[in-house]
Amino acid sequence: MKALAVLLLFVGPLHAGDLIEHVRSHPDGKAAFTFEAGAWSDAEATRHLPIGVFDSGIGGLTVLEALLTLDVFHNDTLQPGADGVPDFAQERFIYFGDQANMPYGNYSAVNRTDYLRELIVKDAIFLLGRRAWPVQGETPLYTKPPVKAIVIACNTATAYGLEDIRKALAAWKLPVIVVGVVEAGARGVLESNTTGGIGVLATVGTCASGVYPRTITQTLGLAGKSVPVIAQQGSPTLAGAIEGDAAFPDSVAAYALKEARALAEAYRDSKPQAPLQTIVLGCTHYPLAKSEIDTAFDSLRKEAAFSQMIAEQRLFVNPAEATARELFRELARSKLRLKPGETCALDRGQFYLSVPRVEEVGIQLTADGSLDKDYKYSRSPGQMDFEDTKNIPLTPDLLPANSLKLVRERLPAVWQSLTR
Repeated sequence: MKALAVLLLFVGPLHAGDLIEHVRSHPDGKAAFTFEAGAWSDAEATRHLPIGVFDSGIGGLTVLEALLTLDVFHNDTLQPGADGVPDFAQERFIYFGDQANMPYGNYSAVNRTDYLRELIVKDAIFLLGRRAWPVQGETPLYTKPPVKAIVIACNTATAYGLEDIRKALAAWKLPVIVVGVVEAGARGVLESNTTGGIGVLATVGTCASGVYPRTITQTLGLAGKSVPVIAQQGSPTLAGAIEGDAAFPDSVAAYALKEARALAEAYRDSKPQAPLQTIVLGCTHYPLAKSEIDTAFDSLRKEAAFSQMIAEQRLFVNPAEATARELFRELARSKLRLKPGETCALDRGQFYLSVPRVEEVGIQLTADGSLDKDYKYSRSPGQMDFEDTKNIPLTPDLLPANSLKLVRERLPAVWQSLTR
Protein backbone atom coordinates (compact mmCIF):
# COMPACT_ATOMS: atom_id res chain seq x y z
CA MET A 1 0.00 0.00 0.00
CA LYS A 2 2.86 2.37 0.78
CA ALA A 3 4.38 1.84 -2.66
CA LEU A 4 0.97 2.45 -4.26
CA ALA A 5 0.47 5.69 -2.35
CA VAL A 6 3.92 6.98 -3.30
CA LEU A 7 3.24 6.12 -6.95
CA LEU A 8 -0.08 7.95 -6.86
CA LEU A 9 1.66 10.97 -5.41
CA PHE A 10 4.04 11.35 -8.32
CA VAL A 11 2.22 10.23 -11.45
CA GLY A 12 0.43 13.57 -11.73
CA PRO A 13 -3.23 14.55 -11.40
CA LEU A 14 -5.71 11.73 -11.73
CA HIS A 15 -8.92 13.71 -12.02
CA ALA A 16 -7.74 17.31 -11.70
CA GLY A 17 -8.16 17.56 -15.47
CA ASP A 18 -11.85 16.77 -15.16
CA LEU A 19 -12.23 19.52 -12.58
CA ILE A 20 -10.23 21.97 -14.67
CA GLU A 21 -12.56 21.48 -17.63
CA HIS A 22 -15.64 21.49 -15.39
CA VAL A 23 -14.66 24.92 -14.04
CA ARG A 24 -13.94 26.24 -17.54
CA SER A 25 -17.35 25.14 -18.76
CA HIS A 26 -19.12 27.12 -15.99
CA PRO A 27 -17.40 30.54 -15.97
CA ASP A 28 -20.21 32.21 -14.01
CA GLY A 29 -19.40 30.09 -10.95
CA LYS A 30 -23.02 29.14 -10.27
CA ALA A 31 -22.67 25.36 -10.61
CA ALA A 32 -21.27 23.07 -7.93
CA PHE A 33 -17.46 22.91 -7.82
CA THR A 34 -16.92 26.04 -9.90
CA PHE A 35 -15.95 29.69 -9.41
CA GLU A 36 -16.39 32.98 -11.23
CA ALA A 37 -13.69 33.13 -13.89
CA GLY A 38 -13.15 36.90 -13.84
CA ALA A 39 -12.93 37.40 -10.06
CA TRP A 40 -9.18 38.26 -10.22
CA SER A 41 -9.21 40.51 -13.30
CA ASP A 42 -8.49 43.66 -11.24
CA ALA A 43 -5.03 43.35 -9.67
CA GLU A 44 -5.67 46.01 -7.03
CA ALA A 45 -9.00 44.46 -6.03
CA THR A 46 -7.28 41.08 -5.80
CA ARG A 47 -4.90 42.44 -3.14
CA HIS A 48 -7.88 43.23 -0.93
CA LEU A 49 -9.34 39.73 -1.09
CA PRO A 50 -9.12 37.47 1.97
CA ILE A 51 -6.86 34.44 2.42
CA GLY A 52 -8.30 30.93 2.34
CA VAL A 53 -7.28 28.16 4.74
CA PHE A 54 -8.56 24.59 4.52
CA ASP A 55 -8.21 21.30 6.34
CA SER A 56 -10.08 18.01 6.59
CA GLY A 57 -11.73 19.22 9.81
CA ILE A 58 -10.92 21.59 12.67
CA GLY A 59 -7.25 20.62 12.95
CA GLY A 60 -6.27 23.38 10.54
CA LEU A 61 -7.46 25.89 13.11
CA THR A 62 -4.02 25.40 14.71
CA VAL A 63 -2.54 26.87 11.53
CA LEU A 64 -5.08 29.69 11.55
CA GLU A 65 -4.09 30.44 15.17
CA ALA A 66 -0.48 30.83 14.02
CA LEU A 67 -1.57 33.11 11.17
CA LEU A 68 -3.61 35.30 13.51
CA THR A 69 -0.87 35.62 16.13
CA LEU A 70 2.41 35.59 14.14
CA ASP A 71 4.66 38.56 14.93
CA VAL A 72 8.14 37.85 13.58
CA PHE A 73 8.34 40.54 10.85
CA HIS A 74 8.22 44.33 10.97
CA ASN A 75 5.03 45.35 9.19
CA ASP A 76 6.51 48.53 7.69
CA THR A 77 9.94 47.33 6.56
CA LEU A 78 9.06 43.61 6.08
CA GLN A 79 12.36 42.76 7.76
CA PRO A 80 12.65 40.00 10.39
CA GLY A 81 11.90 41.17 13.92
CA ALA A 82 8.74 41.55 15.95
CA ASP A 83 7.11 44.98 16.08
CA GLY A 84 4.26 44.27 18.47
CA VAL A 85 1.70 44.10 15.67
CA PRO A 86 0.49 40.76 14.23
CA ASP A 87 2.03 40.23 10.81
CA PHE A 88 -1.38 39.59 9.21
CA ALA A 89 -3.20 42.35 11.10
CA GLN A 90 -4.66 43.83 7.89
CA GLU A 91 -5.65 40.51 6.38
CA ARG A 92 -8.83 38.49 6.85
CA PHE A 93 -9.21 34.74 6.54
CA ILE A 94 -11.82 32.30 5.29
CA TYR A 95 -11.49 28.92 6.97
CA PHE A 96 -12.99 25.71 5.59
CA GLY A 97 -13.02 22.38 7.39
CA ASP A 98 -14.16 19.41 5.31
CA GLN A 99 -15.49 17.68 8.40
CA ALA A 100 -18.06 15.54 6.60
CA ASN A 101 -15.31 13.79 4.64
CA MET A 102 -12.66 13.56 7.34
CA PRO A 103 -10.27 12.04 8.24
CA TYR A 104 -8.38 12.43 4.96
CA GLY A 105 -5.60 10.21 6.24
CA ASN A 106 -7.64 7.03 5.90
CA TYR A 107 -8.50 7.18 2.17
CA SER A 108 -5.21 5.67 1.02
CA ALA A 109 -5.68 2.68 3.32
CA VAL A 110 -8.79 1.67 1.34
CA ASN A 111 -7.34 2.50 -2.09
CA ARG A 112 -9.39 5.68 -2.54
CA THR A 113 -6.49 8.07 -3.07
CA ASP A 114 -7.99 9.16 -6.40
CA TYR A 115 -11.16 10.30 -4.65
CA LEU A 116 -9.12 12.00 -1.92
CA ARG A 117 -7.22 14.01 -4.52
CA GLU A 118 -10.48 15.14 -6.07
CA LEU A 119 -11.76 16.21 -2.63
CA ILE A 120 -8.64 18.29 -2.10
CA VAL A 121 -8.98 20.18 -5.39
CA LYS A 122 -12.68 20.72 -4.64
CA ASP A 123 -11.68 22.29 -1.30
CA ALA A 124 -9.56 24.81 -3.18
CA ILE A 125 -12.38 25.47 -5.65
CA PHE A 126 -14.75 26.21 -2.77
CA LEU A 127 -12.36 28.83 -1.40
CA LEU A 128 -11.93 30.34 -4.87
CA GLY A 129 -15.67 30.59 -5.43
CA ARG A 130 -18.60 32.53 -4.02
CA ARG A 131 -20.93 29.55 -3.63
CA ALA A 132 -21.86 28.37 -0.12
CA TRP A 133 -24.97 27.00 1.54
CA PRO A 134 -26.93 28.61 4.38
CA VAL A 135 -27.33 26.63 7.58
CA GLN A 136 -31.00 26.20 6.70
CA GLY A 137 -32.36 26.17 3.18
CA GLU A 138 -32.20 24.29 -0.10
CA THR A 139 -30.61 26.98 -2.25
CA PRO A 140 -26.93 27.97 -2.20
CA LEU A 141 -25.90 31.60 -1.81
CA TYR A 142 -23.22 33.47 -3.76
CA THR A 143 -22.04 36.02 -1.22
CA LYS A 144 -18.75 34.46 -0.07
CA PRO A 145 -15.79 36.34 -1.56
CA PRO A 146 -13.01 34.53 -3.46
CA VAL A 147 -9.49 34.41 -2.03
CA LYS A 148 -6.05 35.61 -3.12
CA ALA A 149 -4.07 32.85 -1.42
CA ILE A 150 -4.72 29.30 -0.23
CA VAL A 151 -3.09 27.67 2.77
CA ILE A 152 -3.35 23.89 2.75
CA ALA A 153 -3.53 23.44 6.51
CA CYS A 154 -3.56 19.65 6.28
CA ASN A 155 -0.53 17.40 5.97
CA THR A 156 -2.35 14.68 4.03
CA ALA A 157 -3.89 17.22 1.65
CA THR A 158 -0.47 18.79 1.10
CA ALA A 159 1.09 15.40 0.40
CA TYR A 160 -1.56 14.32 -2.11
CA GLY A 161 -3.00 17.56 -3.50
CA LEU A 162 -0.48 20.41 -3.48
CA GLU A 163 0.80 19.80 -6.99
CA ASP A 164 -2.71 19.14 -8.32
CA ILE A 165 -3.87 22.51 -7.00
CA ARG A 166 -0.85 24.34 -8.36
CA LYS A 167 -1.32 22.78 -11.81
CA ALA A 168 -5.02 23.66 -11.79
CA LEU A 169 -4.32 27.28 -10.83
CA ALA A 170 -1.76 27.51 -13.63
CA ALA A 171 -4.27 26.08 -16.11
CA TRP A 172 -6.88 28.61 -14.98
CA LYS A 173 -4.22 31.39 -15.06
CA LEU A 174 -5.09 32.63 -11.57
CA PRO A 175 -2.71 34.87 -9.56
CA VAL A 176 -3.38 32.87 -6.38
CA ILE A 177 -0.64 31.74 -3.97
CA VAL A 178 -0.63 28.21 -2.53
CA VAL A 179 1.30 27.26 0.62
CA GLY A 180 1.41 23.79 2.22
CA VAL A 181 2.48 22.60 5.66
CA VAL A 182 4.85 19.67 4.97
CA GLU A 183 7.87 21.67 3.80
CA ALA A 184 7.34 23.96 6.78
CA GLY A 185 7.43 20.97 9.13
CA ALA A 186 10.73 19.82 7.65
CA ARG A 187 12.20 23.29 8.17
CA GLY A 188 10.99 23.11 11.76
CA VAL A 189 13.01 19.93 12.25
CA LEU A 190 16.08 21.66 10.82
CA GLU A 191 15.63 24.64 13.12
CA SER A 192 15.18 22.39 16.17
CA ASN A 193 18.86 21.39 15.94
CA THR A 194 17.97 17.95 17.19
CA THR A 195 20.77 15.59 18.18
CA GLY A 196 18.49 12.61 18.69
CA GLY A 197 16.12 10.61 16.58
CA ILE A 198 13.03 11.92 14.84
CA GLY A 199 9.52 10.55 15.10
CA VAL A 200 6.64 11.55 12.84
CA LEU A 201 3.11 11.19 14.15
CA ALA A 202 0.66 11.65 11.30
CA THR A 203 -2.32 10.10 9.58
CA VAL A 204 -2.19 6.81 7.71
CA GLY A 205 -2.28 8.63 4.38
CA THR A 206 0.51 11.06 5.20
CA CYS A 207 2.76 8.25 6.39
CA ALA A 208 1.89 6.07 3.40
CA SER A 209 3.05 8.84 1.07
CA GLY A 210 6.48 8.91 2.72
CA VAL A 211 6.44 12.67 2.33
CA TYR A 212 7.84 13.58 5.77
CA PRO A 213 10.89 11.26 5.86
CA ARG A 214 11.67 12.26 2.27
CA THR A 215 11.27 16.00 2.84
CA ILE A 216 13.11 15.99 6.19
CA THR A 217 16.00 14.05 4.64
CA GLN A 218 16.20 16.51 1.73
CA THR A 219 15.99 19.56 4.00
CA LEU A 220 18.68 18.36 6.42
CA GLY A 221 20.89 17.18 3.56
CA LEU A 222 20.72 20.51 1.73
CA ALA A 223 21.70 22.24 4.98
CA GLY A 224 24.72 19.98 5.37
CA LYS A 225 23.26 18.19 8.39
CA SER A 226 23.49 14.49 9.08
CA VAL A 227 20.16 12.66 8.95
CA PRO A 228 19.28 10.74 12.12
CA VAL A 229 16.93 7.79 12.30
CA ILE A 230 13.41 8.78 11.26
CA ALA A 231 10.46 6.63 12.32
CA GLN A 232 6.80 7.32 11.62
CA GLN A 233 3.43 6.15 12.82
CA GLY A 234 0.18 6.65 10.93
CA SER A 235 -2.92 6.76 13.07
CA PRO A 236 -6.42 6.03 11.75
CA THR A 237 -8.02 7.15 15.02
CA LEU A 238 -6.32 10.09 16.74
CA ALA A 239 -7.54 12.89 14.44
CA GLY A 240 -11.10 11.62 14.66
CA ALA A 241 -10.91 11.39 18.44
CA ILE A 242 -9.65 14.97 18.65
CA GLU A 243 -12.54 16.05 16.42
CA GLY A 244 -14.96 14.36 18.82
CA ASP A 245 -16.14 11.92 16.14
CA ALA A 246 -18.52 9.40 17.72
CA ALA A 247 -16.82 6.62 15.75
CA PHE A 248 -13.85 6.96 18.12
CA PRO A 249 -15.38 6.62 21.60
CA ASP A 250 -12.23 6.32 23.74
CA SER A 251 -10.47 9.34 25.24
CA VAL A 252 -7.91 11.35 23.30
CA ALA A 253 -5.35 10.35 25.94
CA ALA A 254 -6.01 6.65 25.28
CA TYR A 255 -5.53 7.03 21.53
CA ALA A 256 -2.42 9.19 22.08
CA LEU A 257 -0.84 6.51 24.26
CA LYS A 258 -1.55 3.82 21.68
CA GLU A 259 0.05 5.83 18.86
CA ALA A 260 3.01 6.95 20.98
CA ARG A 261 3.71 3.31 21.85
CA ALA A 262 3.53 2.26 18.20
CA LEU A 263 5.91 5.06 17.20
CA ALA A 264 8.35 4.15 20.00
CA GLU A 265 8.30 0.51 18.89
CA ALA A 266 8.93 1.48 15.27
CA TYR A 267 11.84 3.64 16.38
CA ARG A 268 13.28 0.87 18.55
CA ASP A 269 13.06 -1.60 15.65
CA SER A 270 15.30 0.66 13.57
CA LYS A 271 18.21 0.03 16.01
CA PRO A 272 18.95 3.70 16.73
CA GLN A 273 22.11 5.01 18.37
CA ALA A 274 20.39 7.94 20.10
CA PRO A 275 17.06 8.32 21.91
CA LEU A 276 13.92 9.60 20.21
CA GLN A 277 14.00 13.34 20.80
CA THR A 278 12.07 15.28 18.15
CA ILE A 279 8.40 14.57 17.49
CA VAL A 280 6.84 16.04 14.36
CA LEU A 281 3.13 16.67 14.83
CA GLY A 282 2.42 15.70 11.24
CA CYS A 283 -1.34 16.22 11.39
CA THR A 284 -2.78 19.64 12.11
CA HIS A 285 -5.17 18.11 14.64
CA TYR A 286 -2.33 16.85 16.82
CA PRO A 287 -1.16 20.18 18.31
CA LEU A 288 -4.58 20.32 19.97
CA ALA A 289 -3.58 17.15 21.84
CA LYS A 290 0.08 17.99 22.40
CA SER A 291 -0.20 17.67 26.18
CA GLU A 292 -1.81 14.23 25.90
CA ILE A 293 0.87 13.10 23.44
CA ASP A 294 3.71 14.38 25.65
CA THR A 295 2.16 12.68 28.69
CA ALA A 296 1.99 9.45 26.71
CA PHE A 297 5.74 9.53 26.02
CA ASP A 298 6.42 10.30 29.68
CA SER A 299 4.38 7.26 30.62
CA LEU A 300 6.31 5.06 28.16
CA ARG A 301 9.65 6.18 29.60
CA LYS A 302 8.67 4.50 32.88
CA GLU A 303 8.65 1.14 31.11
CA ALA A 304 11.96 -0.72 30.95
CA ALA A 305 11.62 -1.33 27.22
CA PHE A 306 11.60 2.42 26.48
CA SER A 307 13.45 4.01 29.40
CA GLN A 308 16.60 4.62 27.33
CA MET A 309 14.83 4.84 24.00
CA ILE A 310 12.89 8.08 24.57
CA ALA A 311 14.56 11.35 25.52
CA GLU A 312 13.59 12.81 28.86
CA GLN A 313 12.94 16.20 27.27
CA ARG A 314 11.32 16.04 23.85
CA LEU A 315 11.09 18.66 21.13
CA PHE A 316 7.77 19.02 19.35
CA VAL A 317 7.68 20.44 15.83
CA ASN A 318 4.41 22.12 14.88
CA PRO A 319 4.56 23.18 11.21
CA ALA A 320 1.97 25.90 11.71
CA GLU A 321 4.30 28.82 12.52
CA ALA A 322 6.69 28.00 9.68
CA THR A 323 3.69 27.92 7.34
CA ALA A 324 2.65 31.37 8.53
CA ARG A 325 6.16 32.70 7.91
CA GLU A 326 6.18 31.29 4.39
CA LEU A 327 2.79 32.82 3.59
CA PHE A 328 4.00 36.25 4.75
CA ARG A 329 7.03 36.04 2.48
CA GLU A 330 5.00 34.81 -0.49
CA LEU A 331 2.41 37.59 -0.15
CA ALA A 332 5.16 40.21 0.05
CA ARG A 333 7.03 38.70 -2.91
CA SER A 334 3.88 38.64 -5.04
CA LYS A 335 2.85 42.15 -3.96
CA LEU A 336 -0.46 40.80 -2.66
CA ARG A 337 0.07 41.73 0.97
CA LEU A 338 -2.07 44.49 2.43
CA LYS A 339 -0.05 47.35 3.84
CA PRO A 340 -0.62 48.99 7.25
CA GLY A 341 -3.74 51.14 7.05
CA GLU A 342 -5.29 49.20 4.17
CA THR A 343 -8.40 47.08 4.66
CA CYS A 344 -9.60 43.75 3.36
CA ALA A 345 -12.84 43.29 1.45
CA LEU A 346 -14.07 41.38 4.51
CA ASP A 347 -14.47 43.18 7.82
CA ARG A 348 -14.11 39.91 9.76
CA GLY A 349 -13.08 36.32 9.18
CA GLN A 350 -15.47 33.66 7.95
CA PHE A 351 -15.67 29.99 8.90
CA TYR A 352 -17.28 27.12 6.99
CA LEU A 353 -17.51 23.38 7.40
CA SER A 354 -18.99 20.58 5.33
CA VAL A 355 -21.98 18.58 6.52
CA PRO A 356 -23.88 15.72 4.86
CA ARG A 357 -26.52 16.91 2.43
CA VAL A 358 -29.17 14.77 4.06
CA GLU A 359 -31.80 15.57 1.45
CA GLU A 360 -29.68 14.06 -1.33
CA VAL A 361 -30.99 10.68 -2.50
CA GLY A 362 -28.53 7.80 -2.30
CA ILE A 363 -26.22 8.87 0.51
CA GLN A 364 -25.90 6.69 3.61
CA LEU A 365 -25.87 8.16 7.10
CA THR A 366 -25.19 6.92 10.61
CA ALA A 367 -27.60 7.40 13.50
CA ASP A 368 -25.97 10.72 14.44
CA GLY A 369 -26.38 12.12 10.90
CA SER A 370 -22.79 11.79 9.68
CA LEU A 371 -21.74 9.97 6.52
CA ASP A 372 -21.62 6.20 6.96
CA LYS A 373 -18.01 5.02 7.09
CA ASP A 374 -18.40 2.35 4.42
CA TYR A 375 -20.22 4.80 2.15
CA LYS A 376 -17.62 7.50 2.76
CA TYR A 377 -14.68 5.35 1.73
CA SER A 378 -16.34 3.63 -1.23
CA ARG A 379 -17.01 6.70 -3.37
CA SER A 380 -15.39 7.23 -6.77
CA PRO A 381 -14.31 10.51 -8.41
CA GLY A 382 -15.81 12.17 -11.45
CA GLN A 383 -19.36 13.03 -10.33
CA MET A 384 -19.43 16.78 -10.89
CA ASP A 385 -23.20 17.14 -10.63
CA PHE A 386 -23.65 15.21 -7.38
CA GLU A 387 -23.26 16.84 -3.95
CA ASP A 388 -23.51 14.51 -0.98
CA THR A 389 -22.12 17.23 1.30
CA LYS A 390 -22.63 20.98 1.47
CA ASN A 391 -20.48 23.74 2.94
CA ILE A 392 -22.23 25.90 5.53
CA PRO A 393 -21.18 28.65 7.97
CA LEU A 394 -19.39 27.21 11.00
CA THR A 395 -20.68 28.37 14.37
CA PRO A 396 -19.52 27.12 17.79
CA ASP A 397 -22.72 25.12 18.33
CA LEU A 398 -21.87 22.94 15.33
CA LEU A 399 -18.63 21.71 16.90
CA PRO A 400 -18.59 18.51 18.97
CA ALA A 401 -18.25 19.26 22.69
CA ASN A 402 -14.70 17.92 22.85
CA SER A 403 -13.57 19.98 19.87
CA LEU A 404 -15.31 23.08 21.20
CA LYS A 405 -13.43 22.78 24.48
CA LEU A 406 -10.09 22.35 22.75
CA VAL A 407 -10.60 25.38 20.50
CA ARG A 408 -11.84 27.59 23.33
CA GLU A 409 -8.99 26.67 25.67
CA ARG A 410 -6.04 26.25 23.32
CA LEU A 411 -6.73 28.53 20.33
CA PRO A 412 -7.74 31.87 21.86
CA ALA A 413 -7.26 34.01 18.74
CA VAL A 414 -9.34 31.61 16.65
CA TRP A 415 -11.99 31.47 19.38
CA GLN A 416 -12.22 35.26 19.45
CA SER A 417 -12.58 35.44 15.67
CA LEU A 418 -15.13 32.63 15.61
CA THR A 419 -17.33 34.20 18.29
CA ARG A 420 -17.20 37.85 17.19
